[in-house]
Amino acid sequence: MKPLSLLIEILIILGVMIRNIEAEKHNKKQKERNVTTQVSVNEVKRFLSHILERRKLIKVIYQRENALGKKKIQRKLRIRGIQNKDLSKRNKNHLRKQAKKNFTDEGDQLFKMGIKILQQSKSQKQKAEAYVFFAKAANMGNLKAMEKMADALLFGNFGMQNITAAIQLYESLAKEGSYKAQNALGFLSSYGIGMEYNQAKALIYYTFGSAGGSMMSQMILGYRYLSGINVLQNCEVALNHYKKVADYIADKLEKSESIPVEKVRLTERPENLSSNSEILDWDIYQYYKFLAERGDVQIQVSLGQLHLIGRKGLDQDYYKALYYFLKAAKAGSANAMAFIGKMYLEGNAAAPQNNATAFKYFSMAASKGNAIGLHGLGLLYFYGKGVPVNYAEALKYFQKAAEKGWPNAQFQLGFMYYSGSGVWKDYKLAFKYFYLASQSGQPLAIYYLAEMYATGTGVLRSCRTAVELYKGVCELGHWAEKFLTAYFAYKDGDIDSSLVQYALLAEMGYEVAQSNSAFILESKKVKILEKEKMYPMALLLWNRAAIQGNAFARVKIGDYHYYGYGTKKDYQTAATHYSIAADKYHSAQAMFNLAYMYEHGLGIAKDIHLARRLYDMAAQTSPDAHIPVFFALMKLETVHLLQDVLFFKQFTMCWKWMKLDNTLGPYWDLFVIGLIVAVLIFLLRNRYG
Repeated sequence: MKPLSLLIEILIILGVMIRNIEAEKHNKKQKERNVTTQVSVNEVKRFLSHILERRKLIKVIYQRENALGKKKIQRKLRIRGIQNKDLSKRNKNHLRKQAKKNFTDEGDQLFKMGIKILQQSKSQKQKAEAYVFFAKAANMGNLKAMEKMADALLFGNFGMQNITAAIQLYESLAKEGSYKAQNALGFLSSYGIGMEYNQAKALIYYTFGSAGGSMMSQMILGYRYLSGINVLQNCEVALNHYKKVADYIADKLEKSESIPVEKVRLTERPENLSSNSEILDWDIYQYYKFLAERGDVQIQVSLGQLHLIGRKGLDQDYYKALYYFLKAAKAGSANAMAFIGKMYLEGNAAAPQNNATAFKYFSMAASKGNAIGLHGLGLLYFYGKGVPVNYAEALKYFQKAAEKGWPNAQFQLGFMYYSGSGVWKDYKLAFKYFYLASQSGQPLAIYYLAEMYATGTGVLRSCRTAVELYKGVCELGHWAEKFLTAYFAYKDGDIDSSLVQYALLAEMGYEVAQSNSAFILESKKVKILEKEKMYPMALLLWNRAAIQGNAFARVKIGDYHYYGYGTKKDYQTAATHYSIAADKYHSAQAMFNLAYMYEHGLGIAKDIHLARRLYDMAAQTSPDAHIPVFFALMKLETVHLLQDVLFFKQFTMCWKWMKLDNTLGPYWDLFVIGLIVAVLIFLLRNRYG
């Protein structure tokens, strides 16, 4: 009963939290961000002990009332001479079942109310109210509500992160067969967060989770078998896991268009991170709104698109989307007309489904040669919406839109040739159009390409290619929304909440999440992991990101081996990783680091000429490297000149005798650079003084 007791305590905390939120005043920018409320451990314990005592007291009273009730019933039965014990048992069982059913029904109703509020809510206050309903429903034994509350405690929704309480709930849910709980316990075991670090146990949890129907567990197992993480590398097993998830995502995509996910890299410079192109800053949004109201058609269409699918950190708002599209359409924007047609074709709260209206706006856009409008007309004829099914007309419009480079039209053409809808089956043409659409990131085109490679249809079968394509489709799942919540938690200073969310995505194979998790661990600001575990875990994540092609991560691995972070110092291994980053990804930082190692003979044979060449290549590759390279070359040339020209053998002997590393420390070369800079400044002052 401990998890249920914790839920009652959480319910009380949420009530207090909502009153606090109502009392506080936030500016417009903060209204869109997470509202965090910290609850002390002592307060949690106090609430918990109070509730447990209360529940014990209620239980005692209930038992006494039952005893008195039984005595009264027995007395009445004796008086009336009724001895039918079976009838009494049946009545009791019926009453118990009825009471349990009423209790369960009430819990289901509360859970549904919470879900409804959560779906309709826009502010953090409304979302917090939804969790009040979840807490009440969970206290009545509703498993789905308990899963919601456990997730909130794990990920720190509304500032109520409590890993210990989350684990207790997950363990209770796992006994009830919850696949979500199995997946969560596997994740916590794999990182050692609140639990013992145990990869074998994590694998068991993931296996049970995938067997129960967890798409996240399927994806994690797919990534593990693809990369050989604690299992033998097996492409075919990875293919099987990824295909199940990809089939699920493709089914969702066919019903509605996917919403692109913003994946912000925390490894970017702080000044770029604060105004990241993936997230629209509130002030910039206000400026765009001002321009839109002033009649800027391009901005009107852009804002309409952002609100239509909820991109750049903005909430999905069909009314605002339709408002901006209508303004732009009146000004003659063909794109706006096409998007209005799309809204009426799909149907939503602002634009109820109407094939006739969709046809009208698609026709208006198509008459201006707009690719989206042409594609829209093709869809109407292909599916027979508002017009008779006509594959010939559909093919004509799709071809016109595809020629203009519209990826959705290219996909539709590929699908027609793949399925033989209105045309002869032609897998070569299907592959051609799927490939063209996939280059623009069309998710269904990527899915069908994966199907072709997996089965060897129209192309030579390739398990590896199929898995990589399936993986790309799987990463469009709804779980990717955690990229946004994790980023906002990081910006708000909730490092632990941000790490847990990024770490889960990293476990699922997202390269951006792996590098972000490693970056957070490297900062050593995390409280949910011991400090001695942070560097080894960060190194592990940098390594996984590097394998997936992250050049920055490859340089980081070199740094960790160079300085001995989370592993032993190993100059040779560091040089190997720097060489990979320099040769494969043309990383200026890797070139500079490798040049320094060649200059000093660290882990590799000393080679001054190669060091010079690498320094020059670093400067040519990146403008940011010009100044560091200038000083590095100045130091190199100065030392080389002193050794080879001025003092020749005598200076060399003196140099060895001094043992600069022991005299000035391992960073004596930085001292020399500083000295050179000081001399240059002195000379320049005398020249212009």
